[in-house]
Parts: sequence; C-alpha cells; structure tokens
Amino acid sequence: MSEHRRGGRAEALLVLADGTTFEGEAIGAPAEVATGEVVFNTVLSGYQEVMTDPSYAGQIIAFTYPHIGNYGVVGMDAESRRPYCRGVVVRDLARRRSNWRATADLDEWLMEQKVPGITGVDTRRLTRHIREAGSMPAAFGTADETLLKAAALDEPGTDGVDLVATVTTETPYSAGDGPLHVVAYDFGIKTSILRLLGEIATIEVVPAWTPAADVLARRPDGVFLSNGPGDPAVVTYARDAVQALLGEVPVFGICLGHQILATALGGQTYKLKFGHHGGNHPVRREATGGVEITSQNHNYAVAEGSVAAAAVTHVNLNDGVVEGLRCHDVPAFSVQYHPEAGPGPHDARYLFDEFAQLMRRGA
Repeated sequence: MSEHRRGGRAEALLVLADGTTFEGEAIGAPAEVATGEVVFNTVLSGYQEVMTDPSYAGQIIAFTYPHIGNYGVVGMDAESRRPYCRGVVVRDLARRRSNWRATADLDEWLMEQKVPGITGVDTRRLTRHIREAGSMPAAFGTADETLLKAAALDEPGTDGVDLVATVTTETPYSAGDGPLHVVAYDFGIKTSILRLLGEIATIEVVPAWTPAADVLARRPDGVFLSNGPGDPAVVTYARDAVQALLGEVPVFGICLGHQILATALGGQTYKLKFGHHGGNHPVRREATGGVEITSQNHNYAVAEGSVAAAAVTHVNLNDGVVEGLRCHDVPAFSVQYHPEAGPGPHDARYLFDEFAQLMRRGA
C-alpha cells in the first residue's frame, strides 16, 4: 500500500475475511498487519475501560460512537494491567483531549500499550455489515489489500480457542478487605469487579486452572467466577472445577463465569451472530418484571432450555438471550451481563449484595 500520509497519518485499510474493505488512517502502535475477530461496541463513553477489559482478547473493537478519545485516558480507570484487544477501529479520533483527569492522549496511550488502530473508517457501514454477516476475522494495517485479505483469511477467530489462558493471573493474589472471604477465579477479571467484591469480602484471586480441592482448602465463604474471553466450551478445566464446587460453597458467576456455571450444570453454549457489546442492553428480571439497563460484552450465550438444574432469572429483551440462572438445589447463581459495569449503568449492582446474603446464609 502507498506510504502517502494524510494529516500526518499513514493510510491504512481494514479488510474483513469476506473481502469487504474499509479505508482509513493508522493510529496507535505501528502495524503493517494486525489481525483478530472484529466486533462492534455501542458505548457512548468508557472507551478506555472497554479496551482494557480482558474479555476482548483476540478481538478488534470497532466503536459505533463516532467521536473517540475526546477526554483522553486516565491511569486509574483501566480495568486490567494492559489492553488485551488486538486493535481498535474508530470513525474520528480526537486530536486533543479535554479532561482535567487525563494523563495522556488516546493515540499516544495506544502506542505505549502497543495496540494498533485505524481511524477515519465508516463505522456505521462496518456495523451494519457485521449485523448482517456476523462477527468475523479481519486484518488491518498499512500493508496492501492483498496481503491484508490473506491475513484475514488466516486468522482463526475465537471459536475453539482457549483465550482464558492468555489473560489469567499466573499466581494467586489478594484484594479487598470486606468481612467475608471469597475465592475469585480469574478468567479475565476486571478491576471494577474486585472493587465491588472487596466491599463485601476479602478476596483471594486464583488462576483459571486452580483445582476445586485447592479452592476448598482455602475455606472460602463463597466462590466467584469472573468474566473472560473466548469460547466457554474449551475451558473444560474450569467446568470440571465448578462441578466439584457446586453444593460445597455458594457460587456467583458473571459473563464467561455464567457460561461456565451453565456447562458445569450440563448446559450448552453457542456463538451469537455478532455478540452483545455495549452499555445499553435491556434485561428483564423475571422475579419482579422490572427492566435493568445493563453493560454487556460476550460473543457466546447459554442455550435456552439446556440447564434443567437451574431457573432462568433474567432475559435480554432485544433477542431473548438467557441473561441469568439460579440453581434449584444448590446455592449458585449467575448473570450473563456485567453488574459491575465499568463502563455502563449500575442498575444491577444489587447482585453483589445478593451474593453476600447467599454466603451469610451458608455460613
């Protein structure tokens, strides 16, 4: 591709695996070719929190909101130690930040974090295409179209890939100072989750592959199953651990943790056409009929009717996806969305109190 620069930025292309091509300009870390599975996120703000959510490992994030980077980035707002996404796609990257808390511009932060990106893309057209064709592998960068198309076709995407192993902690660590004691499985845990759990419990965060016996030996009041990236069907070590924990200790799971709880109960999961990524998904709480506006980030879901051992507690009003489960015979429940938000609405934070109540009843 030509090295011609517009406005000081190198020309770049985004090429989907089906050959659909988008023109733009390179931002962030320099990259001739970057690949991943492209998905779109609908948040209006909170782009830094989105990019540092480990659940985006293996994915390229396209933001539907057209103006990104206007308030820069703030170190304390990160949801993990670094971004795990493969890249970002935006319509208009702000050239100047306006926020007294900001410590860097988004573009320079992307370069520091070694995350490539592309701006000037018609993200409306991209989003409409993904909604019709589904999320798919893609490649972007300053290389020519032929090379990028070949790279997109070679990108495996997230199906059948254990991405949890790429984001989990290697060694246990502690967080929080609440009165209860929780062991949290790190499948890609977020800082906001640890902050809210820390209000109700002292937390021991353990690697994703930790056996159930090791968890029970810590004598927790409850076990938390975190969010995380990728296909739940391949995280069989986590499923096996949760099966051994059920009935021994109260369990609360979110996002990938919800899917792992479902598979531990014999349920099935499947891949959504383009996933749920955003901060405005309406979810009905079956017990009250009330509607919560929720933050979501997942490409996979639990198949309706596949978990006989649990009742459905929450349902997505956009497409009917199972958003919550509560076990009939053991103290365990889960939700598909993110009650901690970060970014997003806080309608569902009551679930952390419900977890505390469940643990106290089990004490």
